[in-house]
Amino acid sequence: MRRHIRRTRHRFFKRTTWRMRLTFWLGAILVGVFAGVFALLGDYADHFFRDNIASSAWLPFIVTPLGLMAISWVTRSFFAGAEGSGIPQTLIAIDETGSALCKRLLSFRIAIGKVLLTTFGLFAGASIGREGPSVHLGAAIMYSIGRRMHVPARYLERGLILTGGGAGIAAAFNTPLAGIMFTIEELARTFDRRNTPMIIIGIVLAGMTAIAVHQDNYNYYGTAPEQFNFQLLWVGVLVCGIVGGLLGGSFSQILISASRMLRPYMPEHALKIAFVCGLILATLGLMSGGTIYGTGYIEAKQIVTCAGTESCVAEVSVFYPILKMLATMASYLSGIPGGIFAPSLASGAGLGHDLATFFPAELASTIVVLGMVAYFSAVVQTPITAFIIVMEMTDNQDLVLAMMATSLIATGTSKLICRKSIYVALAENFLAALREKESLQSSVGSRQ
Repeated sequence: MRRHIRRTRHRFFKRTTWRMRLTFWLGAILVGVFAGVFALLGDYADHFFRDNIASSAWLPFIVTPLGLMAISWVTRSFFAGAEGSGIPQTLIAIDETGSALCKRLLSFRIAIGKVLLTTFGLFAGASIGREGPSVHLGAAIMYSIGRRMHVPARYLERGLILTGGGAGIAAAFNTPLAGIMFTIEELARTFDRRNTPMIIIGIVLAGMTAIAVHQDNYNYYGTAPEQFNFQLLWVGVLVCGIVGGLLGGSFSQILISASRMLRPYMPEHALKIAFVCGLILATLGLMSGGTIYGTGYIEAKQIVTCAGTESCVAEVSVFYPILKMLATMASYLSGIPGGIFAPSLASGAGLGHDLATFFPAELASTIVVLGMVAYFSAVVQTPITAFIIVMEMTDNQDLVLAMMATSLIATGTSKLICRKSIYVALAENFLAALREKESLQSSVGSRQ
């Protein structure tokens, strides 16, 4: 017994142990700071674009295509590897821990480029989120600090990446539970018991730091009115789960297939593709009255808070979920950095808004929340993470069982259409593009 106590005391005061702890804690705090600042920059960019297009609905036909072209060129020229969501890159880095590819994808340069270019994408009106980029940012910060602090053992490097990714979600959404679950469900895909305490502490620290940056404990989508009719609640669960599953699964499968189809053309025609995607975005913006631009936070919050109330009406059309879905596809396929988390939640809120018209008014707020859960679950196919994110972001703990059931139904329905997780499929596509690029460079080099 005494020997065990001595060993425990020795491990507690061991220098390498404290170096490891300080690495996790310092990295988590930095992730919270950067993610908090990123959120403020993103919100400013989103509002700036909306304020400027208010004077002219035709302005995006100039700003958006040219803006996406410029961002695409900067990304490919100076920040190769920063394009897209960032979650596929993080998944690749976890599988390739310690490799040259991992070091390249999780460098500080890539992290800074991700933040700046995603922000510029919002300035240009792209329908993108910053949560996927925040995962990439968090993983890059934690991994880079770990390398500089000479953290021992390869599994600790993996733990740093997982912690950084989860901390990015927690700090971006102010959802610490969702950050922990996303780490387990999407990034690790297994429970890493060795690093669990450090992962949880890191995620909590990042979330607290982000709140300090924002200076309040915020709920992005507000709080939905607490009125629900249990007699029709489970009908709503079934309807939202099936419809959201079909729509979200279709979105994922189309985006995966389109990414594969465009991959051979990206090396030589990336700017043309970005320009065309910009024109599509501007057209969708004109059709929607400007509601499809940006992250979708504004529209989703309006839908959630106005549902079932007579004092306000959400200013979105019945076609908003489809238009937002198409806008998110066009933005992602343009090749610029930016995620699909927030736009998917906005599309889900729009879907719930449409489905709520078929239910009594007192159930409207519940159907909106279930629509968000259903569509988001279907897109990312991580059912536990999905309902926890919506629960934490809308402060709706009373609907936990209904959200869980909706999430499971939507995920199962989605898998009938899209068999592979969107982030795994996009990671495979990203790796294939890297190999093709390396093969092309080596063949050119051999000719010379």
